[in-house]
Amino acid sequence: MPTTINGADVQAVLDAARRFSPQDRLTPSPEDWRDCWIYFLMVDRFNNPAAPPKAAFDSPFGGFQGGTIEGIRQRLDYLKGLGVGAIWFTPVLKNCPFLDGNPNEGTYHGYGIQNFLDIERRLASDPIHASDELRRFVDDAHARNIYVIFDIVLNHTGDVFAYPSGSQASFNENGYSPIHWRDEKGNARNDWTVAEDIVDPPQDATVYPDELRRNAFFRRQGTPRPGGAETIGDFASLKQLLTADHELGNVLIRSFQYLIAAYDIDGFRIDTLKYLDRDFALRFGNAIREFALSIGKKNFFTYGEVYDDEQKISQFIGRNVSVSGDMVGVDASLDFPLFFRLPSVLKGMSPPDGVIDMYQARKIVEKNVISSHGEATRFFVTFLDNHDQHQRFYYSEPGDPHRFDDQLTMALACLFALPGIPCVYYGTEQGLHGNGDSDQNVREALWGKPGA
Repeated sequence: MPTTINGADVQAVLDAARRFSPQDRLTPSPEDWRDCWIYFLMVDRFNNPAAPPKAAFDSPFGGFQGGTIEGIRQRLDYLKGLGVGAIWFTPVLKNCPFLDGNPNEGTYHGYGIQNFLDIERRLASDPIHASDELRRFVDDAHARNIYVIFDIVLNHTGDVFAYPSGSQASFNENGYSPIHWRDEKGNARNDWTVAEDIVDPPQDATVYPDELRRNAFFRRQGTPRPGGAETIGDFASLKQLLTADHELGNVLIRSFQYLIAAYDIDGFRIDTLKYLDRDFALRFGNAIREFALSIGKKNFFTYGEVYDDEQKISQFIGRNVSVSGDMVGVDASLDFPLFFRLPSVLKGMSPPDGVIDMYQARKIVEKNVISSHGEATRFFVTFLDNHDQHQRFYYSEPGDPHRFDDQLTMALACLFALPGIPCVYYGTEQGLHGNGDSDQNVREALWGKPGA
């Protein structure tokens, strides 16, 4: 796999994508993403035809259950039968394989990236050929007219270095120095304090591509200050990047342009979008859109996670026509304002006026915002639940398990009838009903469910 964004291998992939020759032509975008509905799945928790889950399918479990990319491929006909138009799946880029000398099981979710050009071997049925497995899955999805959406992370990397106190540290306004970069076994090296001075580290060590190895690209201030801005600081042990740095932005943009070309990707869901420097977020959206156009993907779709209100969302999507020189940023957002209201309305816990008021408020907040698709709200990705919640929308009462089936039917009908692009979380169609005190309760290993 490439180790640098400026290598001949990366350039060859980019050049091939632009040639438009029959053997190099990539899959065109859909004419209108609203004609597709999205199925969101966790790769490690969806399917592995070769082995059962390591733990009970519906038990809270904080490690790898064994789901694979090949497992998804083998269920494409099932997904096509549901009517799925696009699959959004959790990140498949390489995460930190070890931590403090032990296998790093906590990275099963994929959001702790160590190498932005490589594919996670632990999510492949054949680890040596993980990249080929991913491309085969994408090609087979496209053959069924199913589009593929990568879940990507720009805000942070995995636990690629340690503070003097370990993986996490309390907030330090002036930043920590020294830090200790981790080797191929995840051990913090006392002699690895300056990333630029580490020559040819093993590919499981530090961070890749090579151009990312600069101390100045990382905030190095520990976790957010209590009572301070939640967007400034590490995400637990995941190390925050300083996305206001223009050169860092260039590295990330080229890395993800390469991934589009290498794997024929149709869209990006951007994790923790509101944590990014706003100018970089807009620049990234512009650069990805322009690159996709150059390789024949005229409607590449980007949407971000902004776990906040309408005002915050409006800062990251589209272009504010009232601001001179404002860029057209990310196309759309996950519709958290709707998520904050719709489930309680559907369960009879609050009046429907709240949803109406939300749409009216959105019109006011976004009256000057135009996305690449026109009115941004028509392309918001709507949902009932996801992998970050502690309970699914559907509730199965122990003594009367089908009592609330109609409630779920009505909820899905509303999701598909309201403005936006509906997104259904994996297992909803099979009645998964995880409920507990952590997100592990809603990350069931679907293929272990009897009759799945």
